[in-house]
Amino acid sequence: MASAVRSSPSLQDIADRAHPAERPPAASDDTPGHRFDDEDYPAYSMGRAAEMLGVTPAFLRSLGTAKLIEPQRSDGGHRRYSRYQLRLAARARELVDQGTALEAACRIIILEDQLAEALRINAELQQSRDQRPENAGRRSA
Repeated sequence: MASAVRSSPSLQDIADRAHPAERPPAASDDTPGHRFDDEDYPAYSMGRAAEMLGVTPAFLRSLGTAKLIEPQRSDGGHRRYSRYQLRLAARARELVDQGTALEAACRIIILEDQLAEALRINAELQQSRDQRPENAGRRSA
């Protein structure tokens, strides 16, 4: 797998350079530019994504095979990647560059993503609980 990887940009570099992303369009908002902030919009071709990440197209295909990212397809059948997927691919590349096997790197990233989601949900539930009138007195105590 090491031959599929070139010099490593940081996750922030990828996010700063990225534009629209993937996951199906959230709403039927037809205003011009509404997808610029949609990190799930599939805006990047395989070649552009590989160039931005400093990897080969084969590396991106291997991430699909490992089930880390599943790119959407254009009408012509070409793979299209989102900003969110580019961030996952960049993280995979960092781990592979550090010597982690690709399959293990993908599992690590999936677990990191699940943990982040669980923490987000926990924080929302905690905030919701703290805002209930019967809990108002406990906060100031």
